[in-house]
Amino acid sequence: MTRMVSITPDATVSLKHALRRSGFQLSVDVQIPATGITGLFGESGSGKTSLLRCIAGLEEDMSHDTRRPHERGIGYVFQEPQLFAHLDVRRNIEFGLRRSKVPKVDQQQVVEMLGLRDLLSRKPDGLSGGEAQRVAIAAVLLRSPQLVLMDEPLASLDQRRKDELLPYLDRLHDELSVPMIYVSHSIDEVSRLCDYLLLIDSGKIVASGELHEMLSRLDLPMLSGSNAGSVIDAKPWRYDRDFDLTRCNFSGGELIVPGRYDSVAGSVRLRIAAKDVSICLSRPDDTTILNVIAAEIDDLQSSGPSSVLVRLVSGTDYLLALVTRRSASRLDLKKGDQVFAQVKSVTVRR
Repeated sequence: MTRMVSITPDATVSLKHALRRSGFQLSVDVQIPATGITGLFGESGSGKTSLLRCIAGLEEDMSHDTRRPHERGIGYVFQEPQLFAHLDVRRNIEFGLRRSKVPKVDQQQVVEMLGLRDLLSRKPDGLSGGEAQRVAIAAVLLRSPQLVLMDEPLASLDQRRKDELLPYLDRLHDELSVPMIYVSHSIDEVSRLCDYLLLIDSGKIVASGELHEMLSRLDLPMLSGSNAGSVIDAKPWRYDRDFDLTRCNFSGGELIVPGRYDSVAGSVRLRIAAKDVSICLSRPDDTTILNVIAAEIDDLQSSGPSSVLVRLVSGTDYLLALVTRRSASRLDLKKGDQVFAQVKSVTVRR
């Protein structure tokens, strides 16, 4: 089959695009994995949507790719669902299926994956924002794209609808082989969904790499302050029914998380924000914090005028702690110190 997306022999997708406008210039030359979800993260106006539009052929950039948008094998999920108001859900998603010229995606699999079975007879005006976005995603997937672009698909939803849609995006990550680029300005969304990360600023990719490694770096201002945090893969092993807590093993020991997660379902991804980690020089005896982890200070970096970002290593995993400069000075924190990290909050992604 002729590939419409530029995939290199080492199984990466090549993105090479340039765009000049009044007051803005985009210049990108980078490769991303041909599997999983790549996050594209940056502030408003950094060039995220411009890059996606270039990839999709919706902008006349300087890549010398003359193919029209429908010839590129690209699926595009916009911020607002793009549905036909006069068609019900079934016919909206089948419209995408009819336009596919490559081996068909299984329609029933997509319907089940996105929880659309009970919505098939409804019209778009009878759907919630989250339901409409799921239909839009299904319509894109049934065109059998070789690359899916998601341009902040949760941006127009309130928090309740976001929470409803996120588990379905988790399933796309786990069950589909088609690569995706997921645009967001929410580091929590990126940390939950993505495997690889691109940071974009002023139209340029300023850093790229595997998600865990990128989040552990201290030299990226975009991932400092309130955006700082780490991701740990852990294995559930014991559920405490009395308190609705699950114990999870990771390379540095154990983390206790709220809710029930079964070991037979495999590992879970834990997101720990740096602001939710504090540091003790000795193990605290009386604390309401359930997770106290032995760790070593691996590095420290200033984070604004009053804060310090501390990278801790526990086993083979990294944690980040955002502490005040005063606290770091009072405890005389330095590289190589053996400490204890108190983790106040953990977000779990299956």
